Amino acid sequence: MTTDLSKYDANQLPSADVLGRQRYAIVVADWNSDITFALAKGALDTLRKHGVQDDNIDVLHVPGTVELTYGAAHIMKEERVDAVIVIGCVIQGDTPHFDYVCQSVTQGVAALNAQGKVPVIFSVLTVLNQQQALDRAGGKLGNKGVEGAYTAIRMANL
Repeated sequence: MTTDLSKYDANQLPSADVLGRQRYAIVVADWNSDITFALAKGALDTLRKHGVQDDNIDVLHVPGTVELTYGAAHIMKEERVDAVIVIGCVIQGDTPHFDYVCQSVTQGVAALNAQGKVPVIFSVLTVLNQQQALDRAGGKLGNKGVEGAYTAIRMANL
């Protein structure tokens, strides 16, 4: 499937000239990489499509979803970026681990956003099964990485 199913109004975005000067970071969890890498590709393609230069896109890989908060904080401390997109996928299992991981990353991203320095966009799938993840990573429900990139562009240009 293509990422075209994720709908947004490109007229709400700034010009490619503005976007060509902005810097974005994508922090990707390697856990569930079949899903997260598809989401990251959607985000990268969308940033490029709207004029963000490859030299102005940093991609940082972290082991899992819990580590996304640290990765985003590290990027924000070490580099000047206009927005950070965190990408992960947590699939519910038979233990409460799902709840702890989802709570950790949600609270972590919320805390980073509360600092008000740089918008951190939450592109983390929290799903009940593999099919729900596939549906949101380029399947019948679009690509949430595309939507994360669009949101990052909008937030970076408030």
